[in-house]
Amino acid sequence: MCVCQTMEVGKYGKNASRAGERGVLLEPFIHQVGGHSSMMRYDDHTVCKPLISREQRFYESLPPEMKEFTPEYKGVVSVCFEGDSDGYINLVAYPYVESEVLEQDDMPERDQPRRKHSRRSLHRSSSVGEHKEERLGLAGDNPESSIQETKSPKVELHIHSDVPFQMLDGNSGLSSEKISYNPWSLRCHKQQLSRMRSESKDRKLYKFLLLENVVHHFRFPCVLDLKMGTRQHGDDASEEKAARQMKKCEQSTSATLGVRVCGMQVYQLDTGHYLCRNKYYGRGLSIEGFRSALYQYLHNGLELRKDLFEPILTKLRSLKAVLERQASYRFYSSSLLIIYDGKDNRAGMFMERRAEMRLKRVDTSLLESLQDDTSTEPSPSAQPKVDVRMIDFAHSTFKGFRDDPTVHDGPDVGYVFGLENLINIMEQMREENQ
Repeated sequence: MCVCQTMEVGKYGKNASRAGERGVLLEPFIHQVGGHSSMMRYDDHTVCKPLISREQRFYESLPPEMKEFTPEYKGVVSVCFEGDSDGYINLVAYPYVESEVLEQDDMPERDQPRRKHSRRSLHRSSSVGEHKEERLGLAGDNPESSIQETKSPKVELHIHSDVPFQMLDGNSGLSSEKISYNPWSLRCHKQQLSRMRSESKDRKLYKFLLLENVVHHFRFPCVLDLKMGTRQHGDDASEEKAARQMKKCEQSTSATLGVRVCGMQVYQLDTGHYLCRNKYYGRGLSIEGFRSALYQYLHNGLELRKDLFEPILTKLRSLKAVLERQASYRFYSSSLLIIYDGKDNRAGMFMERRAEMRLKRVDTSLLESLQDDTSTEPSPSAQPKVDVRMIDFAHSTFKGFRDDPTVHDGPDVGYVFGLENLINIMEQMREENQ
């Protein structure tokens, strides 16, 4: 059964969703490393997240030169809970229609954007039928139970990566448990479903933003999520919230560097899994700790990825130049993603092969001959692919945006300060490891 009031979708059921005829069964986005809203996988190229009106309109108002550094905005879908025959309540996306919809920030209906989304674009780029047993949901007593009647949320993540993840904890060291998704994604997912469940007493629809999946082009995406700027609270924040955010900044590298680690995952060639860090780890870092975290992000378990310095620095310098031209823009609480592939360079492939042979106790003479054959540096044209993207604009503003009463002058100096320090630290690291 579907728990939406305004759309007759119950007759399509689970099989219809899998066939891609109307709805799209949303799946966990297993590479989410930070944030608090759950990111959902819509298809191979697209993710979605609960809609906040300010963020959606900010994406629609982006200056053209900023679009290179932000995910592509793809529109809006309506999302509802839909029961299946196994007693699970799944999240299913449907074409957006004019209806009563719950938004993350509870914006009134008159303030919701009046746009529709083509049903054709709701068809997956990969068949939903391939994921017959891949589901998540709230386990209820039976498939006919309402959201209010279900037991406590129980999330089952069957969508998974072929590469296991391990969470690095500052207190307990390396977790012995290997899982097939970033542990932060599961945490956000449980919290998001609980929130939606508690808010769904009237069985309303939700609106979700459709955004480009920026890690789609990477086989083994290594992701660093950085909270940027010296200030995190928006102009509309209550005094209590502003005080909390200012305290977090003062107690972290946000105040000293204008940037702090909000999450990361980095592929390790020596073990074949991702190492993960979360925002709580990032909040406790000193300046030197931040440097160490950045070093760890650029280290594949066997060597420092020196080939990443120049392409990342080029992107960061270009972004800094763009933001310095954006007068009156403020990106409070926005994050910056840095992404590279953990298994794409020639040197890394050599190190992986060397590690495999060491495990097999191959004669060192063979290792030396292999090194002679593969020690040439990659050509400049073969630089590794990297990406830098700004995300999370729920508290962003600029002159004339939604008639915001507070107007700022000049560029976002706190954000630019963070970029400058990030660039300086990476340049120093490059020089120290030449």
